[in-house]
Amino acid sequence: MDELVTIEIFGRPFTFKAESEVSKAKEVAEFLKKELKRAQSQHSGTSSEASKIAILTLAALNIANENLELKTDRSDFLQDISNRSMGLIRTLDAGLQ
Repeated sequence: MDELVTIEIFGRPFTFKAESEVSKAKEVAEFLKKELKRAQSQHSGTSSEASKIAILTLAALNIANENLELKTDRSDFLQDISNRSMGLIRTLDAGLQ
């Protein structure tokens, strides 16, 4: 069953449905809050709407960059495993002949 999770961003509550585990949704929400704080510390100035948009955008870019890095690392890892597996199979095949 879907449950609601609320996160506060810039003093305003935002509620969303947690389609998977609530604990995982809360973990994602906390990660977002951490990224927003990090982006806010990189962006000095007032708390105008334009500033808030800039902070949200910077946080989104930070998260997107981290996601792409993880995908690249995972892809490299899977390619390395595949190459090693093929090498082991060739070695085993050669030993059986």
